[in-house]
Amino acid sequence: MAHDTMRSPSVLRSSTFLRLWTATTASGIATWALPFVLGLAVLSRSITAVELGVLLAARTAGFLAAVPVSGVLADRYARRRVVLWSGLVSALAAPVLAAFVGDSLVVAAVAAAAMGAGQGACRPAFQALTAEVVATDQRQQANAAMTLSVRVTTLVAPGLTALLALVANTQVLLLGIGALWLVAALVPPAGTGITSPGSGAGFVADFWQGVREARRHPWFLAGLGALTAVIATGYSATGVVLPLVSRDRYDTEAVLAGALTAYTLGALAGALLIARWRPRHAGWTALFGLALYGFAPLSLLLPVHPFVVIAAYVVAGLGIELFNVPWFTATQREVEPSKLARVSSLDFLMSYGLAPVGLALIAPAISSFGAPAVLAVCAVACFAAPALAALVPSSRDFGPRR
Repeated sequence: MAHDTMRSPSVLRSSTFLRLWTATTASGIATWALPFVLGLAVLSRSITAVELGVLLAARTAGFLAAVPVSGVLADRYARRRVVLWSGLVSALAAPVLAAFVGDSLVVAAVAAAAMGAGQGACRPAFQALTAEVVATDQRQQANAAMTLSVRVTTLVAPGLTALLALVANTQVLLLGIGALWLVAALVPPAGTGITSPGSGAGFVADFWQGVREARRHPWFLAGLGALTAVIATGYSATGVVLPLVSRDRYDTEAVLAGALTAYTLGALAGALLIARWRPRHAGWTALFGLALYGFAPLSLLLPVHPFVVIAAYVVAGLGIELFNVPWFTATQREVEPSKLARVSSLDFLMSYGLAPVGLALIAPAISSFGAPAVLAVCAVACFAAPALAALVPSSRDFGPRR
């Protein structure tokens, strides 16, 4: 595919963007760290596995409840203010969770739900704030820089957190997560204030305006459907089956660790590539990248060498960032600015919000039909859903041709 190099100045030279990048990175680390720290608490017998499940379920419920509400609020009011209050909610919930984890499950679950709500509330606001403070020709590089920080965190943070756990208990680590949320709340720059006063008919009516805005963009609906299908099938299936295959087929945990690390390294490579690459047809390139995830369940289906599984996860990670960065960039470019947070909230709600549903259904499906049948269906879905989305004319460029 033809492409050209980026001619605009580097977004990394902008102090405004660096403040935004620091805040989103802090929120990303805090979001990742909570389930990991709670998992370490299970290992140290501070909490039980059942309590861990309750706390993570509470966090997910808080996230799902807050995302649509935040989308409306971030379009009604200053995005910077929504980020501030979202971060403060999570920051204040952290010491409560630290104080009651392992003691009162009810209070700890409420605190976990509050942290999930803060996490969910900041996501659409950050997306809209990025469109406010970053110039159009720099957004692809900006989105790539932010996803790079997430991938680097995923790669190095588990080891660092495990080392910290040797000298600090669960409570101290949870307070550290609260400090990260303070950074996310206080550091971001002010935006340009592109907001809508709302319809005056309430949250539901205002959120439905965002849905109508999303429906004006057929490429968005097609891409969101493809992304949701890949996450609900391929992502969920490999999350459940990969540990089983690593244990039963290869008789080692090294395949599990290697595949997860390979996925992150592939995503890092994808983010670095798409930061400067301008494909001629960005939408088709992104959907092709999304379809590459199908090689992950396919590698688990076939009796291949372990290195083939690891290579498949490198390809899957590479492809997911070839999708993510152009997807976010196109949404920020094409959607009506005063409705961007609501459309972004619909994106997060449908794609990542339905991931737990996929995870919950995969295990019973494997029990009923067997892992090979489930993996085959998931692989086909991962390849077919982006291909069907690519048939929508405006999907070629994620918007009208320019």
